[in-house]
Amino acid sequence: MKKELTAVLVAAVTLLCGCTPKKSAPELTDGELNVYIFDAGKADAAMIYTDTHAVLIDCGEKGFGKEILEFMEQNDISALDCMIITHFDKDHVGGAAKILGSVKVGQVIQSNSPKESGEYERYIERLDECGITPVTVREPLELNFGDVKYTIDPPEKETYDRDPSNNSSLITTVEAGDCHLLFAGDAKDERMAEFISDNKTDYDFLKVPYHGHYQYGLDSFVKNVDPEYAVITCSVKEPEDAKTTAVLKQAGAKVFLTRKAAVKLTCNGSKLDAEYVKTS
Repeated sequence: MKKELTAVLVAAVTLLCGCTPKKSAPELTDGELNVYIFDAGKADAAMIYTDTHAVLIDCGEKGFGKEILEFMEQNDISALDCMIITHFDKDHVGGAAKILGSVKVGQVIQSNSPKESGEYERYIERLDECGITPVTVREPLELNFGDVKYTIDPPEKETYDRDPSNNSSLITTVEAGDCHLLFAGDAKDERMAEFISDNKTDYDFLKVPYHGHYQYGLDSFVKNVDPEYAVITCSVKEPEDAKTTAVLKQAGAKVFLTRKAAVKLTCNGSKLDAEYVKTS
């Protein structure tokens, strides 16, 4: 009888306060979600992995595939469930051929805007050699690996008058428990505007688009995304714009720069942590 009375009192207090009992933090059954953003100069390469799956977003420039493969070996990643090529600039697709020819890749997801270059041609040739038919994303695509959901948002147009390659960047959302991460490729103003027109989510993390070069649409984009952490892929020779860093910091984001070191993020389902990783 005493237990029943206690339960009634708790329910009454909950109703009076207009609140609901606090939920326990979500746990990831496949272990922590790890994100490693390589120090690849002014180029993009990010490995996202748990104990049971691995996804690579972009591959850096030609020659950088070797470093990605070394990282995979060091971290016991024997295959990729998915490779996402956000767009076909050489600093995103350059290392793809090396990786495709060296490890098993379950599927390849790509943008809809081909770009003539030696790196792109080698990528296409290697796909053919490996018998892989890439998925060109023209409608939002969801992929689930265990407790982790990937949502790949495509460009709304087949081509853009201004900067068609960058504006065709795929934008990828990663959800793991309460953690939301956003990888924005090299999205330019028009592409960023497309994304935030439908987005209602605040993100714990943002891979800043276009290597930290300031764009007039960045203020609205950052305000909409509202990240806790932000990473800019940049180099000593081609550093981030100070105005971009100021916009991020004004929004309350802690900013990491890959020109200083690689960055690792870890999510346990409820909390995201980030740190620099110094390599010899």
